[in-house]
Amino acid sequence: MMRRHSCFVFLFCGIFLPGILGFPQTNTSIDCDSLLPNYEVEPQTSAPPYIIAVSFDNFEPGNEVQVTLEALGDAGFKGFNLQAREIDGDVPVGTFKITDPNTKGLECHNMTNSAVSNANSDVKQKVTTTWVAPHDIRGELQFIATVVQNLENFWVGIQSKTLTPTLSESVNATGKSKRKVCFSVSE
Repeated sequence: MMRRHSCFVFLFCGIFLPGILGFPQTNTSIDCDSLLPNYEVEPQTSAPPYIIAVSFDNFEPGNEVQVTLEALGDAGFKGFNLQAREIDGDVPVGTFKITDPNTKGLECHNMTNSAVSNANSDVKQKVTTTWVAPHDIRGELQFIATVVQNLENFWVGIQSKTLTPTLSESVNATGKSKRKVCFSVSE
């Protein structure tokens, strides 16, 4: 009888305890579109204790932008989903290079590494990644994130400052400049 009881306790702890104590469980994820975790708790409405910092205000197609998600004070976080989206857009743009061991790339809208997420449930104060600008973006964008502090507390829609594309209108499709050259001739 004691052996059965021990097996039950061991099985219970192995299956249910990780889900009760930590984020993420293997089946917990954050939706690519709504940025909501797949469990039944409402997001926090208070100001988030997290910021998204970026290395540049402007970008050109193919540029790499360093993006840092950081806790303010000792807030810490266990899970997150970070994407770049055009202003008023609802799908991720560009791709991420995974450089931080606490991060992993996600596939959203059939595009590999179009979002980045946590690779483990360790408490983090800061994660850094590199975003690569796509070649077909024309509008301003922001980085947007959902950050999960614990199973009861998460914030949706945390935004970075706005980044502006620096597309030169004086360059045609061949890449040659259309600028006019003016000469002053004195007699």
